Amino acid sequence: MTLKEKAVQHASHYFDEGDFKKELSELIAVKTESQRQKYDLSNYYTNNIIPMLTEMGFECNIMRNSSSEANVFLFAERIENHNFKTILTYGHGDVVLGQDESWENDLTPYKLIEKDNSFYGRGTADNKGQHFINIKALNSLLSVKKNLGFNYKILFEMGEEIGSPGLKFFCEKNKEKLKADVFIASDGPRISQKTPTIFTGSRGGINFDLSVSLRDGAHHSGNFGGILKDPSIILSHAIASITDARGQINIEDWLPTSLTPKIKQILSELPLVDAGFKLDPDWGQIELTMSERVFGWNSFCVLAMISGEPNAPLNAISGHAKATCQLRFVVGTDVKNIIPALRKYLDNHGFEDVDIHKTDMKPFPATRLDMNDPWLSFVKKSLENSTNLKIDLLPNLGGSLPNDCFSEVLNLPTIWIPHSYAGCSQHSPNEHLPITIARQALLCMTSLFADLSASEKV
Repeated sequence: MTLKEKAVQHASHYFDEGDFKKELSELIAVKTESQRQKYDLSNYYTNNIIPMLTEMGFECNIMRNSSSEANVFLFAERIENHNFKTILTYGHGDVVLGQDESWENDLTPYKLIEKDNSFYGRGTADNKGQHFINIKALNSLLSVKKNLGFNYKILFEMGEEIGSPGLKFFCEKNKEKLKADVFIASDGPRISQKTPTIFTGSRGGINFDLSVSLRDGAHHSGNFGGILKDPSIILSHAIASITDARGQINIEDWLPTSLTPKIKQILSELPLVDAGFKLDPDWGQIELTMSERVFGWNSFCVLAMISGEPNAPLNAISGHAKATCQLRFVVGTDVKNIIPALRKYLDNHGFEDVDIHKTDMKPFPATRLDMNDPWLSFVKKSLENSTNLKIDLLPNLGGSLPNDCFSEVLNLPTIWIPHSYAGCSQHSPNEHLPITIARQALLCMTSLFADLSASEKV
């Protein structure tokens, strides 16, 4: 039996005998809601992650930026030989709000529960379960081999769910410490539950508020209806003008230039995303396939709207209306021109009353790796060999990640191997990680680390 086979066997036994579930449940039990800022988020490091990594021979340091931005980082490294290749990985220990009251009756966010062949709990999919899989895959290799045969560095943060404040500054300040040959990490969803996915970047994302404020207070709709402007109607028409009735973007400067024949070819080979619910083929850019719309194009959406008193409507015309909106965009979109282009468009269409405000969420830039990169070829081949499946290769994720910190600031080839799927409810009640995905991912990553250990060619 080869060392690779022994490592995979170790990973299989670890998972099948229940130890994976037991240790993951300990991570899920730690409340790390970065949106609340009421917990000591570093406890996740000191009580859970650092003991695990120290036992594997890592040196660990909790670090913060000197700025007041709310984030805390953990940097860990295992350096075996400065002549070896070095892999940098990443994960985030923070989660979105638990939404405790909205889970199914037999589920709760901070207790791991096995149900319907899935592990339920906040963070199982985003992101505790995913970085835990990678750590345990690495540990499986170390369990049968004293040395990895490569160097391994880990960067954790506790602010991804609030826009990764200070992460880019941290990477800029610690370039030498974070120096590596390749970045390989896990976050986001697969396309298919059965088949591993690789993506090399992400769509960018920018949030902004649109508002109409015409007067203080509300006024009786019977006395003033017909002679007072309605902010809700003005705002609704402004939003409706940004796209047509099927969501096709009307602002020319918001349209990307990067959907090349090469990218179209790659996307044409992919199955439709396995969402777990019905998708809408009659929504979005009409001439594009559904895969092209979500992975190769830009999309506009309204995240929330409010005017008046929704829970107790009054017979009155409100003085204010507000909507929080978002543009997801791919490489080839000028992020600096997104808001100015919107302002120009609204003014040209008679919506000078609509104000645009930036939100606290910092925008994520769009990124994408050269599809001919040798590291990408190596990782793809390893995953295909370990699964006997054709891997789903995505140029970029449809969602947004702080990938630019690694691809642009650290100038690394970036490869993401997600261990979840689109229907995992990652930002909703009932978040879960299918057991079959978790097990397959653990074995795949163990095989990949074994292949990296044996390789001298990448």
